[in-house]
Amino acid sequence: MTHVLPLFEQGRHLLSVSQFDRSNLGTIFEVADAVDLIAKRQGVCTVLDGAMLGSLFFEPSTRTRLSFESAFLRLGGEVTTTTGFTFSSMAKGESIADTARVVSGYSDVLVVRHPEAGSVAEFARHSTVPVVNAGDGAGEHPSQALLDVYTLQKELHQRGKTVDRCHIAILGDLKFGRTVHSLIKLMSLYESITFTVFAPTGLELPLDVEQYAQQRGHRLQVAPNVVEAVRGADAIYATRVQRERMTAELAQSAARGDLLNRAILTQASNEDAIIMHPLPRDSRPDSYDLSSDVDELSGLAIFHQTDNGLNIRMAIFLTALGVTVEAVRLTTKQRPWKATLRS
Repeated sequence: MTHVLPLFEQGRHLLSVSQFDRSNLGTIFEVADAVDLIAKRQGVCTVLDGAMLGSLFFEPSTRTRLSFESAFLRLGGEVTTTTGFTFSSMAKGESIADTARVVSGYSDVLVVRHPEAGSVAEFARHSTVPVVNAGDGAGEHPSQALLDVYTLQKELHQRGKTVDRCHIAILGDLKFGRTVHSLIKLMSLYESITFTVFAPTGLELPLDVEQYAQQRGHRLQVAPNVVEAVRGADAIYATRVQRERMTAELAQSAARGDLLNRAILTQASNEDAIIMHPLPRDSRPDSYDLSSDVDELSGLAIFHQTDNGLNIRMAIFLTALGVTVEAVRLTTKQRPWKATLRS
């Protein structure tokens, strides 16, 4: 994506984290805070009554798809959905351009995931309504980066720290992991970040992402091993090996064992670090991912991320459709059945 995209606001597509500056990033987070009770199902909101979301996932997804669809439903909207190429007209040879033009005629906003980098931008070029990028191959995943930084901000705040001047270790598949690319770029809006990265051979961070952070005044250092990567870090962001994006030969030779476990954190004297992961976590033996033996540690934040994803995705829809927080407040009431259960 070589051209400059406009800042994300009413009526705009959300295709890249490059559409944020500190100001509109802060605004998104304020809206996410404002819808917290609705996200937690402590209120019923009808602000998007009559609005339709077109949910188009041409690549497998559980959390992202359900999170976007749940967010829209909790704001009172309706959802139409399709998953996979098999169940779409693309299986018959229909182009992205034709699909986008047709489906946008049925919807007020589209959320699209596609296995090819740049494909969601192609959807946006032919859509008559705002398009939200839910992941395009090894390209970007902007809503994940937003919820990651939103979560990191909250976790650091509880420790009396800020995202500015924090130290984050990023581990795992840094080549194909689109969440990492978007996270580093979005965090580069802050001040004096230290990024320490570690990846197995062949899965190193792309040079353009490394340079993006460095050119904005941040320190990015490559660690020789996982222990040194996580030593002294405020937060650790682990990612699974994206074997589905690799050649069969590379997938077969990719690292095995645990990427990060409790023993490694103990060796690094950093068992209290904030631990993050975009999920899904590969829990199969030797998958080279985040071990479940860290799940009882106080810094585990992976499920805080998934919870916060609802807030962020609600904020994305409200922003794209030009709905104010005041309108949300005026159309929200207590859940009657929940009040009955409490009594």
